[in-house]
Amino acid sequence: MRTVFLAVFGAGYGLLAAAGVFTVLVAVGLVPRFAGKTHTADKVVLYEEMVIFGTLSGCALSIFSRYLQPGAWLQQRFPEQIPALLLAGEVCQGIFGIFSGMFIGCLALAIAEMLDSIPIFARRISFRHGIGIAILGMALGKLCGSLAYFAAELHRTAS
Repeated sequence: MRTVFLAVFGAGYGLLAAAGVFTVLVAVGLVPRFAGKTHTADKVVLYEEMVIFGTLSGCALSIFSRYLQPGAWLQQRFPEQIPALLLAGEVCQGIFGIFSGMFIGCLALAIAEMLDSIPIFARRISFRHGIGIAILGMALGKLCGSLAYFAAELHRTAS
């Protein structure tokens, strides 16, 4: 009975968390904005499905990470190919990191723009020209900070 209780409440809380994530994405209007900027409005449904698929696959990977490790399975099957597998894993990790960073950056900027914080801040400090350069500077600063974080391997010491 305890297991059923935990399963029902765990699934309920998971659904609430997912609903919150999707609510933020809908409120910000991130997917339609991407479609508008790329002039691919006919593919909005596909974009929305990919966001849902990404969220669900991320959830499955975080909950069932013990069983969803294709790298470990490949290392057991092909032990002589470990250097090539490590290189492929690093390449895949880099590609995932780039796309995740772009998505999170766009989400943060969409939330800031939705709240009109950037135009209000620019008016308050009498900042007329160069907002694009300022945003690019913030993005490059974030990039340099994350590269320094991983170069110093601070992620290994965090608990």
